[in-house]
Amino acid sequence: MKINWGTGIVIAFVCFISFIMYFIITMSVDDKYDFDLVTEDYYGQELEFQEDLNKEEHSKTLITNLNWTKTEKGVVINFPEDIDYKNITGTVFLYRPSNKQFDFEIPISLSNYNLLIPDKRLLGGRWNIKVDWKANDNSYIYKTEIIY
Repeated sequence: MKINWGTGIVIAFVCFISFIMYFIITMSVDDKYDFDLVTEDYYGQELEFQEDLNKEEHSKTLITNLNWTKTEKGVVINFPEDIDYKNITGTVFLYRPSNKQFDFEIPISLSNYNLLIPDKRLLGGRWNIKVDWKANDNSYIYKTEIIY
């Protein structure tokens, strides 16, 4: 049997469509290709964005802002020493862009001007840190990304 041009084009289209359908079904069923959004409540978090901008602007009025250092025990977040550490409350949220299973949040509880995030909680790689804190009825936010 001889295949003419028309039959060859139809066979090529059928093969191409079959390959695309196989690829789509494999990508939608296999768990290793499952990627989540950055956050589950994306639109709710977007509504809080202006509040975060106000906190960032308020953080710029500090004499010294937060900073962090990497030590052998973990990451140490240093709070400003011109504010009484007993009045500081809030949370530290660590976000792992590559895997949301490693994200965690720590409440701020200080006995001096430093907060230690233990080494055992951190894996090597990129982390986004968001420190949302309050002192003397003023709200502040500090965001940075680190490579641990």
